[in-house]
Amino acid sequence: MKSVRSTCLSFLAFLAFLAFLVCGSAVAQSSGPDARQISDPKTITSASNPNARPIPIDDLYFTRSVSSASWSPGGKEIAFTTDISGRANLWKVNADGGWPIQLAQSDERQYGDTWSPDGKWIVFQQDTGGNELWDIFAIPSDGGAVINLSNTPEIREESPRWSPDGKTIALNTKPKEATVYDITLLDWATRKMTPLTHESTPNHLWQSVAWSPDGKTLYADRLEVSFTDADVYAIEVATGKTTNLTAHQGQVLNIASSLSKDGKKLLITSNEKSGYQNVALLDIPGRKLAWVTDTKWEASSGDFSPDGNWLTYTINADGRVDTYVADVATLHSEKIPVPGGVNGFAGYPSSFSPSGDRLLLSHESSVEPGDFWICHVSSRKSKQLTYSAIASLNSVPRSPSQIISYKSFDGKTISALLWMPFNLKRDGSNPALVLPHGGPTGQSGDYWSPRVAALVSRGYICIEANVRGSTGYGMEFQKANYQDLGGGDLQDEVYAAKFLEATGYVNPNKIGITGGSYGGFMTLMAIGRTPDIWAAGVEMYGIINWMTMLEHEDPMLQQYEMSLLGDPVKDRAAYNAASPITYIHSVKAPLLVLQGENDPRVPKEEAEQVVILLKRDGKTVDAHYYANEGHGFEKRENQIDSIRRTVAWFDKYLKGTN
Repeated sequence: MKSVRSTCLSFLAFLAFLAFLVCGSAVAQSSGPDARQISDPKTITSASNPNARPIPIDDLYFTRSVSSASWSPGGKEIAFTTDISGRANLWKVNADGGWPIQLAQSDERQYGDTWSPDGKWIVFQQDTGGNELWDIFAIPSDGGAVINLSNTPEIREESPRWSPDGKTIALNTKPKEATVYDITLLDWATRKMTPLTHESTPNHLWQSVAWSPDGKTLYADRLEVSFTDADVYAIEVATGKTTNLTAHQGQVLNIASSLSKDGKKLLITSNEKSGYQNVALLDIPGRKLAWVTDTKWEASSGDFSPDGNWLTYTINADGRVDTYVADVATLHSEKIPVPGGVNGFAGYPSSFSPSGDRLLLSHESSVEPGDFWICHVSSRKSKQLTYSAIASLNSVPRSPSQIISYKSFDGKTISALLWMPFNLKRDGSNPALVLPHGGPTGQSGDYWSPRVAALVSRGYICIEANVRGSTGYGMEFQKANYQDLGGGDLQDEVYAAKFLEATGYVNPNKIGITGGSYGGFMTLMAIGRTPDIWAAGVEMYGIINWMTMLEHEDPMLQQYEMSLLGDPVKDRAAYNAASPITYIHSVKAPLLVLQGENDPRVPKEEAEQVVILLKRDGKTVDAHYYANEGHGFEKRENQIDSIRRTVAWFDKYLKGTN
């Protein structure tokens, strides 16, 4: 699950520029996942490039990342998060370009920045040691002392949203031991916090969307924790009264993203159309939907322009994402001409500049680090704003991803991203890696990944499959792993390995597997349940036992886990079948375990169980724990250390070179 909440903020290999695509009232797309053609593995080739060489690891990790951007009220500056200093801290840059200025310095990560309406302050969220117990901080926009506005070490406060008059900030809040997020109002003058919503069910959460122009209503989404059902609400700020604007039967996902200037329409994402995400306009008084897109690819709503004349959205087709601008009156759309890859609308609370003349975009691909771009709405011309790659990185050839599709064990079509290193011989001698993604409610996309770039440039053929349970292919596919974690989805990973072998490039005795979070779980499941496939594994913060996870993980994630596996008492058999601990004694592959000590999602106890059990069995296992890291490694020195350990492990057990 990628979001500000998971600090993925994040939130990324085509190199050619895309031309305009003019569409009708419903955007003209290929029909969606049903149109995928099965790939012939024999057509996969390794390109020749005499300049190819391993990319220096320091070059990859001293290349910066950018995220979490916000326009100043005057449209002259943009605040954002970057790790130029080796830490994800708050910076700002002139919207016309130039060298950024660091606003806040901390060993801790800072995200979710947004300017006050008068432009004098920027508020943001910051946690401690990766523990995700965010506090809300404020800093003068011209620089100065940082103020902790919330100062609640046992409560998460996230995604600050200013009221139009600048007197109140809406926050998404969750006490450490709570299972759900509610919305809380922070009074800017007094720092007093007042709950606005009072969720009574253990498996729903609230997130704010937009204030009405008069500040009397706050629009918000109420989501089921498995992200299979959601509604859009209007909340009276004075009384807390809630009105469901998208009431429905069954499970339907309705998520709002922006409010029109006149306060009469919400731009929403809905999968009411046969379980596939599309974009619609919700008429608030009439509670009627007018569809903007009609596709089986994953469409997501963006923002209204300040004048209400334009709206934005994205289309995600097999992990590559394009951005669109549509005329609100006619719903005619144009694709924004930026390089291909993973593109998105980067600004919070809006990607439109306050005057509406520009859009702030994010762009990345598997060969291009993430950067911000500015698109001029009238001309549709785009210009790169930030430059994250260091010069030496740009001198090294990088292998782009390619999208392939294959049939799994039961005939289901699975898509994957495949990276072929340069200069390989089709002689069945090469090592390869299967890279399961996190989630499982997530998707591998054409993102920039220093980890993948390091491995591919060192001769490892890599494949990331969007196995059953992934998002991006409709709700039926997303639910296809219910009570079957590490079952059908593991076989999808096994068949990814079979596809690699069928290319003729890969030695079947030199296939490894590595991933983090659910990808770490899948790595453990793979080497235990299908031990003869894998020659080595590296698992990062993965789950070994779903029952012990229930004891130690964040309470909201307990609800998420139960949405995937059922009741832990009644459905205990499903938990046991889905736990790698059930198969751990069958492991043959040497395993490296990497784990953050402060991980609130997959606690350290999971990694410790893996190491203890494998050592007891006399298996080859090693582990390293990172202090002051949570779910994933954000400090540059730890990122570098983890990939060096990973490369050394696979070089030893797949290449036999050390």
